[in-house]
Amino acid sequence: MTSRSTIEKKLSQTVADLQRAREEIRILDEQIAYSADTAEDARLRSMVSETPLAEREHRGAARAVAALHRDRSVWVERVAKLERTQDDLLDQLIVELS
Repeated sequence: MTSRSTIEKKLSQTVADLQRAREEIRILDEQIAYSADTAEDARLRSMVSETPLAEREHRGAARAVAALHRDRSVWVERVAKLERTQDDLLDQLIVELS
């Protein structure tokens, strides 16, 4: 059986990790919004100019947005895992306090 103080320390660390992960998602959301606008502008320039350079810029911007979405997905999964850990620790704490 894990001691109450150990559970509380783990819980405290998990809460801090959750806060950092949620902040990372917030930052990624801002980056995605900005990058999506940039990619859309590049797409429109590519359509209008029909040049290879404009098309490359569009593809590069679209890849950047896709990479940000992948990063965000990783962080969302991390948050879900941390929330499960937090729930488990809270359950252990309740048992310890009973």
